[in-house]
Amino acid sequence: MDRKAIDLVFLSEKDMIESGVQDTKKCLAVMEETFRLLGEGDYIMGGPNENSHGSLLWFPERSPFPKMPIAGPDRRYMAMPAYLGGRFNMTGVKWYGSNIKNPEKGLPRSVLLVCLNDADTGEPLAIMSANLLSAMRTGCVPGVATKYLARKNAKTLGIVGCGVMNKACSKAILENLPWGEKVYIYDIVRQNAERFASELSEEYGLEMIIAENLEAAIIDSDVVSIAASGAVAVKVEKDWLKKGCLFTVTGHVDLEDSCYIENKLIFDDWKMHKAWLEEGLMHEKGIISISKWVPSYQILKLYDDGLLTDDRMVSLGDVVFGKEPGRKNDEEIIIFSAGGLPVEDVSWGYSVYQEALAKGLGQKLALWG
Repeated sequence: MDRKAIDLVFLSEKDMIESGVQDTKKCLAVMEETFRLLGEGDYIMGGPNENSHGSLLWFPERSPFPKMPIAGPDRRYMAMPAYLGGRFNMTGVKWYGSNIKNPEKGLPRSVLLVCLNDADTGEPLAIMSANLLSAMRTGCVPGVATKYLARKNAKTLGIVGCGVMNKACSKAILENLPWGEKVYIYDIVRQNAERFASELSEEYGLEMIIAENLEAAIIDSDVVSIAASGAVAVKVEKDWLKKGCLFTVTGHVDLEDSCYIENKLIFDDWKMHKAWLEEGLMHEKGIISISKWVPSYQILKLYDDGLLTDDRMVSLGDVVFGKEPGRKNDEEIIIFSAGGLPVEDVSWGYSVYQEALAKGLGQKLALWG
């Protein structure tokens, strides 16, 4: 039998931009739809538990082979496969290479690629540049969380870290902060904060306040966005958390254990975070093996020690779908932990791919004729 010819589309970063990959409003809508499907259960991620973040190369701390990569902060190579149902009905995988020293070589910390495949045949449909895609889908998740978990009269946003990731997070949060008045901005490099404030002010017209220190960016904020990369996690004191605040974490933060024990915990997907714990416990060093790269490590350690239980853990998809309540009152402090879900890459990647096809963008590649 003759083989069917397969052509796929390659989308460069320029193609992705022209296809609307940076459209915050559209990405927010797609992420909300994605979490509704998660709550419904119409998805599969990797592993036998169907909720794995992905398959990771566990680099050694030492090696007799001089060219072998050595473990370090954000030193990762992994594949993140997923299927998402609903109108998407699409499989895909994000390929993820990361090294915190990459900027010294003129590269971003992470270099990302997404491949979309037909859910029935598995044939590849598209290969696309995914740094902007990943930043947008990651940033829009705390935006969805803000819609469902922030106080209805939330007026202030605190931003810690002024990189690409928090720019996406902040814009998505502000889209769902209709009563917004003030934005407190902090970065260890003040010029970064000033530039960040200028960009946000032009787009949203809110009062921008450059915080002199970390505490000043958080203590009066109804919503907080922590998205700072680095070898040392951002340390936040318990007393800085305002009553009724939504504290969103996209990356690493160092909070007192009591913050997690005493306040409401919501995750992008608790099952995925729990799968991280299972993978860590299989490592010869135990749970400490995931401490450098799993953002919810502190919570998972408390869970493993029996200080937190499953009934405390809520997934955002269940809130969006209506299975679980979100905020119960205006005094409740909610800590939202996002680890990044491969289904998000599939849904936003598919959406941008469809727009690219409609505009005739991309380069057609023949896999075989």
